[in-house]
Amino acid sequence: MKYHRIKDYYKSIFESFEKPLLEEHIKKIIEFDKFLPYSSTFFCVTNTQDLTFEYISKNFNACLGLDPLEMKASGMRYFWTRIHPDDIKGWLSALDHLMEFTLQNIPEEDRERANYTWNFRFQNKAGDYVNIVQNTTPLAFDSEGKPIIGLAHYTVLDPSIKMEITASAKLLNAQNEYETIYYSNFNQKLLHDGISNRERDVIRLLLLDYSSKLISEKLNISPHTVDTHRRNILKKLNVSSTGELVGMLKMNQHFL
Repeated sequence: MKYHRIKDYYKSIFESFEKPLLEEHIKKIIEFDKFLPYSSTFFCVTNTQDLTFEYISKNFNACLGLDPLEMKASGMRYFWTRIHPDDIKGWLSALDHLMEFTLQNIPEEDRERANYTWNFRFQNKAGDYVNIVQNTTPLAFDSEGKPIIGLAHYTVLDPSIKMEITASAKLLNAQNEYETIYYSNFNQKLLHDGISNRERDVIRLLLLDYSSKLISEKLNISPHTVDTHRRNILKKLNVSSTGELVGMLKMNQHFL
């Protein structure tokens, strides 16, 4: 897909009105970056209205070998040119569906508690396409309620890991726990279609070694309901125990 087509489609997804000021907030994020250790994760403050990066953390170069100054100067155009050509259609479709879901299903007053995740392959300095899992939290919205400035965390994974392009949206509940409200796979299904959003939340908390009682408190459901979800999950995924389930999913956590 040519750059101008990506730009047109991307801008149609994030078409925005008014530019909020977040200078102090962004300043604190930049200060915080100085104290973070080097790791396989970097973060950016993204501006979808101007197609720019307000900030790129120091780990960008450590993770990918690329020059953060070049990406900041060229903006999202530079970023797009390094996404695997075979992933662009699925990635744009994921963004489009997430935006549509947000505007139709999340009240404006709740959108600041939302969190979005998707993935794609990205070319590093050596020319290898590594897996990127992007997790974005909106920081500001336009007058129409569209998120236009966000804090995006990028986790870099080995290229040998086979990952389907997926997208999910989560919302903080009253217990300060994220609950899945949207999930879709934009390639072939990695796991069974029948896994519900609630079951994904139960699986995610099982991976953290939470008991049924604690999961019930986090998700505001009864322990009996949690146990029912656990039995259904095992049946749907054709595994015999929670231990087997955890072992299988530790290699595929991006689907959550």
